Amino acid sequence: MFLLNDYNYDLPDDLIAQKPADQRDRSKLLFLHKGTGKLSHHKFYEIYDLLFPTDLLVLNNTQVIPARLFGKKDTGGKAEVFILDYPGERKNHTCKELVLRCLIKTSKKPKNGTPLFFSRGLQARVVDCQQGIYNVKFSCKDNFESLLDRIGHVPLPPYIKRNDCKDDRTSYQTVYASQKGAVAAPTAGLHFSKKLLTKIAEKGVRIATVTLHVGYGTFLPVRVSDIRDHKIHSEWYSISKDTTDVINHAKTKGRRIIAVGTTCVRALEYASDDGGNVAHGSGSCDLFIYPGYGFKVVDAMITNFHLPKSTLLMLVSAFAGREKILNAYRTAIDNKYRLFSYGDAMFIA
Repeated sequence: MFLLNDYNYDLPDDLIAQKPADQRDRSKLLFLHKGTGKLSHHKFYEIYDLLFPTDLLVLNNTQVIPARLFGKKDTGGKAEVFILDYPGERKNHTCKELVLRCLIKTSKKPKNGTPLFFSRGLQARVVDCQQGIYNVKFSCKDNFESLLDRIGHVPLPPYIKRNDCKDDRTSYQTVYASQKGAVAAPTAGLHFSKKLLTKIAEKGVRIATVTLHVGYGTFLPVRVSDIRDHKIHSEWYSISKDTTDVINHAKTKGRRIIAVGTTCVRALEYASDDGGNVAHGSGSCDLFIYPGYGFKVVDAMITNFHLPKSTLLMLVSAFAGREKILNAYRTAIDNKYRLFSYGDAMFIA
């Protein structure tokens, strides 16, 4: 279970969702009973019937920033810049001295000091490059966050083979997103509509939020044959005292803690002690969850379907068992479920 090929499956390219469902909560939902492996098919809005009034639902309220910028070099050649990390504590910077880690796509590798020009007066200069990641210093007269909102593009995942459009500004964002900083969406949460969340709350289900800014590293492939040798990316997270009080109280009462998305799972498990008590605070989360991990906080999770050989597939395999997960994936594929970020969902409990 530690070999990379243990997490492979046949992926039909035509099932990779290129656009969202017409209505968020009308996507498909596959329910996996993690104890028995039994599967059942639903629409996502039927998650209401699968939740108990005593449950605690934990959401990741990170908000995706328009992290892709299209500009030019001083030679006139095209340049595409992808901002990799944009911590919230820097979001209101005027960007006179704002240095961010970025990926850069140009016809030739840019040298240190290369100037880059974008619309509305935004300029940048390459500081240096380390292992393919560039430090880029941005400069502009306006507030950088506001300027990025105007000229930046939605950073759709690499397996979505189209350019972003106006609709992606809302569809590639959860309805409860409030904390800017992610460069990829916490996609399990994309299925919730405001109406559905209200209905769930009226049932008695408590709802709490954490923040984990999803980074581009979530798409990076595992390049080692033994997954235990893989070094996972780190992502900035924050959990408030109010949230930890709610979670820890629910845990002592024996209520189910349901994480919406693998990002919530990682944040909660990273911030907990051996007894499952979650501590408030913020920092860098680099927890790699794979089979053999003992879950301390999370009792159930809502998640999308993940790429073959990905760390996310390893995480859900750790939670429900590799064979059960791979069987669920085969069933989903046989039933034409749509896969990945804009695809359908899975509830494991």
